[in-house]
Amino acid sequence: MSGISPIPISSEPPLILVVDDDKTMRLLLREAMEREGYRVTEVTNGQQCLDAYKNVKPDLILLDAIMPVMDGFTCCKQLIQIARNNLASALASFDTNSMSFGTTIISKLWDRTPILMITGLDDPESVDRAFESGASDYVTKPIHWAVLRQRVRRLLQQAQLYKQLEAANQALQQLANVDGLTGVANRRRFDQYLKSQWLTLAQEKAMLSLILCDIDFFKLYNDKYGHPAGDSCLQKVSGVLSNTAEKTHDLVARYGGEEFAVVMPRTNTAGAVHIAAGMQAGVRDLQIVHAESHVSQYVTLSLGVATTIPTFDSQPSSLIHTADKALYQAKAEGRNRIILKQLTLPNL
Repeated sequence: MSGISPIPISSEPPLILVVDDDKTMRLLLREAMEREGYRVTEVTNGQQCLDAYKNVKPDLILLDAIMPVMDGFTCCKQLIQIARNNLASALASFDTNSMSFGTTIISKLWDRTPILMITGLDDPESVDRAFESGASDYVTKPIHWAVLRQRVRRLLQQAQLYKQLEAANQALQQLANVDGLTGVANRRRFDQYLKSQWLTLAQEKAMLSLILCDIDFFKLYNDKYGHPAGDSCLQKVSGVLSNTAEKTHDLVARYGGEEFAVVMPRTNTAGAVHIAAGMQAGVRDLQIVHAESHVSQYVTLSLGVATTIPTFDSQPSSLIHTADKALYQAKAEGRNRIILKQLTLPNL
């Protein structure tokens, strides 16, 4: 679990990819773009454009319509498909990796590079074909250089604006899912993630485990040391939970007050207890002094662990209820311990 990663702003000038089989035209386009302060790289056909697009990640593509090997219209369609695939991959990654949403995902979401088609065809059918292929704009040959400069500038500005707006929207979305004090997922995100994993694992007939844990005698800790110290304690404990959980799939959430929850997809009983024990030991190793505790001189955890195989006929609330009963038993039996309860596994 981590907070929002700032979106880096590149100090380098925009990179323009020029795609044209005519060497003289490539030279003219390079000179025109470099005079505007842009960086330029060149290729001679559509297939090379696809390769360069993946490797150099240009900010804008100047794409000739008529070329050998692969023409501009076909190339443009394939560029759009790459962008769509990247978007689907990014969204799937966001769901799978719970709260992980950093600069990599943002960049994948904005892998839709503006494409300015350059064509000697100015009939309405060719213009329609350019836009249907996914071009952002077009200019005709012979090139009106002032028009080209203005359209390049406008497309770059629009792309940057949309990128900033998307990053801001994603940042707001993450804020809505993060507990402001601890930086782990909040209750809203916990509910969403547990439900989505329940449906996924019901289809896969795979195990799902849940840990509910409480900081022992936390009210007494707050009363003794004050709320700022209590906040610091919550932050340190959440850090241990996050560091102990499996980064790829597990979700650590603040369930409420001093209670935390850990959703563990595809984790069996032994694995869940192992993670719970690691969390308990990690909090103990913090050696946060707790003079008012009745079980230790340091802050400790009580943990309830529940495991099941979800089905479409059951509800996630059954797993929460079972983990809550295990946590209640752990506290009733003296705290600073782990209690495991397993739901009756369905006959699959």
